[in-house]
Amino acid sequence: MSGMEKIFVYPEEVDAFAFDWGRLALTVGPEVNGAGRFSGGVVDLEKGQGHARHNHPGAEEIIFVIAGTGEQMVEDEEGNPVVHQVRPGCTIYVPESRYHSTLNTGEGPMQLFVVYSPTGPEQALRKLPDFRLVPAKG
Repeated sequence: MSGMEKIFVYPEEVDAFAFDWGRLALTVGPEVNGAGRFSGGVVDLEKGQGHARHNHPGAEEIIFVIAGTGEQMVEDEEGNPVVHQVRPGCTIYVPESRYHSTLNTGEGPMQLFVVYSPTGPEQALRKLPDFRLVPAKG
């Protein structure tokens, strides 16, 4: 890959992490293009699917809703779950180490763009029991 190819990245051009609840295509990060302070990618959730409550110790996360609608839970400072209905255009900030979950409640697919800072939390996903690596197309 040339330097330009590493700057402009489409989800189908990178290996994806697949799970029973959906998939994550990391389009930016140390292993993709050398990004050192953050990583991120596109998450696809099918109708009725979502990821379970989890956190990323020592890392913050940004979730941006590209398409679809759903329920986003982010715990408050006391650990109480706060759930909001989200739709395209919504940006969700997940403070460092805070538990959160996403559920697609819409009639079709839900697509998100997620950013982790610092890098690393996404690699822990490889340890989940339903993890599958889907090779890039072409």
